[in-house]
Formats: sequence, C-alpha cells, structure tokens
Amino acid sequence: MRGSSRAGAARGPRRPAADRGSAAVEFIGFLPVLLLVGLAAIQLGLAAFAAQQAGTGARAAARTATLDEPRTTPEAAARAAMTDWVARRADTVQAPPCAPGTTEVTATVDVAVPGLLPGTGFHVTRHATMRCPDDTRAPGGVPAGLSASQEPHALPEPPVPPALPQKGRT
Repeated sequence: MRGSSRAGAARGPRRPAADRGSAAVEFIGFLPVLLLVGLAAIQLGLAAFAAQQAGTGARAAARTATLDEPRTTPEAAARAAMTDWVARRADTVQAPPCAPGTTEVTATVDVAVPGLLPGTGFHVTRHATMRCPDDTRAPGGVPAGLSASQEPHALPEPPVPPALPQKGRT
C-alpha cells in the first residue's frame, strides 16, 4: 500500500484529556468583553447620529428665526429638519427671533440619546448662530449696534470707464 498512512497520523498528536473543551470555556469567558465592545460601538454611532441631527435642527431653527416673515416657527423647522427618530427625542428647541438691536440669533437643540443599557442614556446639545438681516435697524434707521454718528454713508459711484474704440470703424 503505497501512499497510505495510519488512520490518526494526519491529525497530529492527541491533546491531553485535561485540555478538552478549554476553547469553549475561553470563548465563553471572552464573550462578555466582545459584547461590551459591540454595544459601545453601537452607542457611539447613536450618539454621533443624534449630535449630527441636533446640529442640523439648530441650523434650521436659527435660519427660520432670522426670516422676516417665516412660514413656520423655529421649533417646527428644527423638528422638520431632523429625522423623526431624533425629533421625537428633542427635549428643547430654542431660537429667539431677530429683534431691533440684535445682530445675530443663536438656536439651541437638546436631544436625549437613549442608552443601550439601562441608565446609560445622556443628552447632546448643539448650537447654531446666524446673522440677522441688515435691515434690522434700531429706531431712526441706524443699523443695530451703531450710534447716529457712526451711521455708514453711501459710497460714491465708481467712475465710468471711457468707451473703447470698436474695430473696423474709424
């Protein structure tokens, strides 16, 4: 019989009886660490997504607060800009409107991020600041933040360049 060998020779040396099943015990011991790392990665993803959506909502609220005649409230604009999952968890949305004497509006959105394990939830807060339109003026037509003596004056018209000669005509 050429090429044949004994029935157990290809497997290598046999393990001692005390080592049998040790891989399963090691895996069971390592499994909680593996699950904890997996849950932490998912929790980090949830937090990053909620923070990004809160920032989007804050920008939408600030943008709406700077409009002269908004079609909706800043809070409604913020909730519409966020996904439904995050909008339902938005605890506070604040964005005061542009008022005479203000140059910018800061909107704040606070979102509750659920924890995967009980008691591990937390809050994410994002702020967005937008400038008020230039036509927000204090009484007397002076731009907000300036006194009457600092009112900007109109710049002179730029000079008109001389007409260029056209080719082919003399």
